[in-house]
This record gives sequence, structure tokens and C-alpha cells, in this order.
Amino acid sequence: MTRRRWIADEISGNRAALVGEHADHLVRVLRARVGQDFDIATGEAVRRGRIVSLSDERVEFALGEEIFVTGTVEITLLLAIYKFDRMEWAIEKCTELGVERIIPVISRRTDSHLAAASAKRAERWRRIARQAAEQSRRATPPEISEPLKFADALNVPAALRIVLAESEDQTLLRDTVKPEAASGGIALAVGPEGGWTEDELQLFQRAGWISASLGNTILRAETAAIAATAVVASVLHSL
Repeated sequence: MTRRRWIADEISGNRAALVGEHADHLVRVLRARVGQDFDIATGEAVRRGRIVSLSDERVEFALGEEIFVTGTVEITLLLAIYKFDRMEWAIEKCTELGVERIIPVISRRTDSHLAAASAKRAERWRRIARQAAEQSRRATPPEISEPLKFADALNVPAALRIVLAESEDQTLLRDTVKPEAASGGIALAVGPEGGWTEDELQLFQRAGWISASLGNTILRAETAAIAATAVVASVLHSL
């Protein structure tokens, strides 16, 4: 049976701990007991961990042997900010698909109220990503940055930078991912409801981004983010 994986809140030598709500979920919901084994991600490795003590607010593990894990996919996802419930769903699913980092972007079509509230939302996004990372047995959650203004997000470093554009009718996303991008990483920009504006697409082009499409179907923003991540991850894994 596959052991549940947890990302440790505290690590000290051969000991690790979950604290607060993290520990409470393990104790109250999953009814963990002293002596049970779990996989514990420490940031540097994943190790087998055996519970040695627990309370509602703290669960301590003795760490054992290291466990082999596969790496994350070298994808940086620029995600234009849109309705929070749908955006949270995209963050959860793209985390499960293995993205390495997510950058929330305040675009031209981002609602002003959402833009104003986005900074306070970042910690919730990180919590969602952490839970999704544990569920999907990742060693670490994706890095989620503070929301950035559009102009500040344009120059994210990557070997290949792709912007999804509804107006693109020549180049499909799957055809833009090349073997040389696997080591240098890929940045993938997904727009808000209504897509990127023409001015924004021109700025992407001037900054060296490649425009690509997922096909003729017009997708919701969250669906586009998940589908695009799945396409790129699939290509990278096959290289």
C-alpha cells in the first residue's frame, strides 16, 4: 500500500514535525497513531518517517531511509488573476501536474477588485498548492510568488517562453516545445477571462515570447491553464 506523503513544517537532524492545522488533520481526520509510517518530504529529500509522538497541535517523526522521487517539471506558469475560486482550482491541478513555480499576474483584464485583493490571497494559494503537492506525492510544492504587474512578469527567465493566444492560428502549443528547453525550463503564460489584450500580446512578442494555441476551441481560463500544463509536461517527459 502506498504511504501518504507529508511536507514537514520543522526539520532537525533525523527528526521532523508537522504543526498546527497540518498536525490536526493528521491526528483528527486520518486518526494517526504512534508507530505509523509515512513519507516525509524535508525539502532536500523524501525519507521514511515513523510517528514517535503526537498531539492535536504537533506530530513528531523519527526519520529513516531516503526514498527515491522523480523531479518536478521545469515549468513556470504565469497565471493571469481571475475569479479566485476558478484560479484556485487551476493552481491545485497544475500543482498535481508538476509545475515548479506559479506567478500570479495582474493583467489588463484582471478585475480591479481581484487585483486589490490578490496580495492577501497569496498565502491561501500557497496552502492550496502545498495540500495538492502532498496529495500528488510531490517532494516540494511549487513556489508561488507575490502577484506581479504585467510589465514586471514579462522577463521571467526560461529557455523557452510561450504565451497562449486565442488569436494564434498557425502554431500549436505541442509543436513549440523543443528538446533544448528541457534543461533550461519553460515559461507558460495563460491569460484571464477574455484572454490577453492585443497590446499585451505585442509586448509579449517584443520581449521574445512565442505565441501558441491549444486549438480552435475557446477554453475557460482555468481549463486552458490545466490543459496547457498537461501538454507541456507530457512533451517534456517524453523527451
